[in-house]
Amino acid sequence: MNKKLCLFIFFSALLPTLLLGQAKLPAKLPANIFLRKLPNGLDVLVVEDNSVPLATIMITCKNGSYTETPKFNGLSHLYEHMFFKANKDYKNQEDFLDKVSELGMQFNGSTTYENVNYYFTLPKFNLNQGLDFMNSAIRYPSFDAKEMAKENVVVDGEFQQQESSPTFALSNAMDHHMWGDLYSRKNAIGDHDVIRNATPDLMDSIKNKYYYPNNALLTVAGDVQHEDVFKKVEAIYGSWKPSGFDPFKKWPIPEFKPLLKNDYFVVESSLSNVPFIMIDWQGPDTRTDIPSTYAADVFSYILNQNSSTLKKALVQSGLALDVNISYLTLSHVGPITLFVVPNPNKIKECMAEVKHQLEIMDRDDYVTDEQIATSKQKLGILKIQEEEVASDFVQVLSFWWSSASLDYFTSYNAKLNKMTRADLQSYVRKYIKNKPYCAGMLINPDLATQVSAKSFFTASN
Repeated sequence: MNKKLCLFIFFSALLPTLLLGQAKLPAKLPANIFLRKLPNGLDVLVVEDNSVPLATIMITCKNGSYTETPKFNGLSHLYEHMFFKANKDYKNQEDFLDKVSELGMQFNGSTTYENVNYYFTLPKFNLNQGLDFMNSAIRYPSFDAKEMAKENVVVDGEFQQQESSPTFALSNAMDHHMWGDLYSRKNAIGDHDVIRNATPDLMDSIKNKYYYPNNALLTVAGDVQHEDVFKKVEAIYGSWKPSGFDPFKKWPIPEFKPLLKNDYFVVESSLSNVPFIMIDWQGPDTRTDIPSTYAADVFSYILNQNSSTLKKALVQSGLALDVNISYLTLSHVGPITLFVVPNPNKIKECMAEVKHQLEIMDRDDYVTDEQIATSKQKLGILKIQEEEVASDFVQVLSFWWSSASLDYFTSYNAKLNKMTRADLQSYVRKYIKNKPYCAGMLINPDLATQVSAKSFFTASN
């Protein structure tokens, strides 16, 4: 399951016959969701929700840190910032923002590992102008060098916000240990030096690689009618020329090297008042092992409940203040992360118990039938909640379209409900138990000296 974007839904209703072009479509979509593919390859998704008189327009491109070499690390992020500035129809950011105000819009974007998206939410009666406005921004951006220099202040603020977190040093070090030479492919915020020295030519190179209709999803959600939206979108976006190539065949994403042995490291920081332990494994992905992604979601949910064997052994025993396990669904190696806040007075004992738990996670009695059934039910409820606000739901659809598929989205709940104890055990044995991992500890220098952290936090113990 995605750590930050809770997953999502199921349901019925056969998709209407395609009127614009042909595409391989999911067998079923929720009754209020409609999909068409334009002849130029643009996927168009409409979510009808008349609960409030608003509409959200989001465009998503398969791009992000997984496309970035070190030279480009952070430029997808900078592109996101430059998206909301000058373009062919708005000569500068002031004109752009004046139009935003005129249309009563809220706007934002996000850059992740495997997609970049941009969205506007506005009154439904301004939908036509909003579609035109999005068209100008996605197809005809102007990358003004002076505007790019100004944006460094904003980007620097985001860097400082992340770096001010006590756990930043640990998570950043973990990414270096986990991904090695391909670190940039998992560093979504990017390298500030790369961003600071970016040029308009580099921005154009990104556009010329990934910003085409055949690599994009346009989602319109809210108080709209799908047939009306399809007609408007075809009229506005139908002339957007496709690339004529598959960017991921022309510039393939390199495969991440598998871990060969356990890797331990200690990060000392005076910002950390309490110690933290992070253990990461290379988990399943949606290209090669979809069944294990469902098992990962169910298993993680169970272990994060207070009644779990893991919580009882670490938190209720007093060895740890907290423990959490998560899995991030991705098309290119989703990481599994175990995060522990050990009792500062029992760090060595806590780590010993963590290792013991890893040895017994595949036992028949590690999870109960009731826990398995409850996890499926609760995850289903979370998906229903994700549909309640259209402007949030577009993020859900954007994520699945890019990192899995809309088929994955439509069948998720049914597949989740088929998970058995044997499936959970298979997942643990394939990705966690006796599998190489990276283990990092963040600790205050004084406490590190006091407990001799490096003497026991090693791969040999």
